[in-house]
Amino acid sequence: MTPPLSRPAPASRRILAHGFYETRNTLHNGEQLLVSIILPVLVLIGAHRLDIVSGTTAGGLSVPGIDVITPGVLALSVMASAFTGQGIAAGFERQYGVLAYLSTTPLGPTGLILGKAVAVVCVVVIQVVVIGAAGLMLGWQPDPGGLAWLSLVLVLGATAFTALGLLLAGTVRAEATLALTNILWVLLGAAGGTVFPLDHDGPGALLLLLPSAALGEGLRAASIDGALAPVPALVLAGWSVLAVLAARRWFQWR
Repeated sequence: MTPPLSRPAPASRRILAHGFYETRNTLHNGEQLLVSIILPVLVLIGAHRLDIVSGTTAGGLSVPGIDVITPGVLALSVMASAFTGQGIAAGFERQYGVLAYLSTTPLGPTGLILGKAVAVVCVVVIQVVVIGAAGLMLGWQPDPGGLAWLSLVLVLGATAFTALGLLLAGTVRAEATLALTNILWVLLGAAGGTVFPLDHDGPGALLLLLPSAALGEGLRAASIDGALAPVPALVLAGWSVLAVLAARRWFQWR
């Protein structure tokens, strides 16, 4: 008697299983924990202690520096997990043939990408809890009415930077991905409007079109003003679409 053929699990279960597998790998990776959580928390504490950041509300009222720096550090952490973490991991998986192998399993290319997205969401949730708790202990007071918008901007930012990280991982060598993602993370975090707000006037206003600046501005608007900043949200959505289209065109599995 011929034994019954085994059927693959439903697509949703395969995607979640792969996403949780990647989440566990990330949480067991000391280097990724350092970049994704520990360094952002140190930046938060250091910037607060040095009191080098201040800001104003939409009505022109002064706000404490911790209310400005905490959303920026959240943006920095999202970039670390979605861009740097996923970019490096996918780059070496591609170099070692893991991506090509997994894309031929029942998980498939789409399931593989969605599984990585699940892992990013899980890590971002942990980052928000840890960094948000640290910010609250230091005096951060986000506008309760803006928490929904804060969540939306976090999702848009994670989508954009995950797509950019995978685009880089699928088009250059793993060693180049490792170097470029780390360098860009530092540059964008320090001078790309992520942690420190950019001047909205003059030539520097063009930097507001960077995804890092859009993420930082969007999170600050939601946290401080309790509102959705439409331009940063559109910028993040635009970067997401462009990165996904470019990845579909140039991404190489081997």
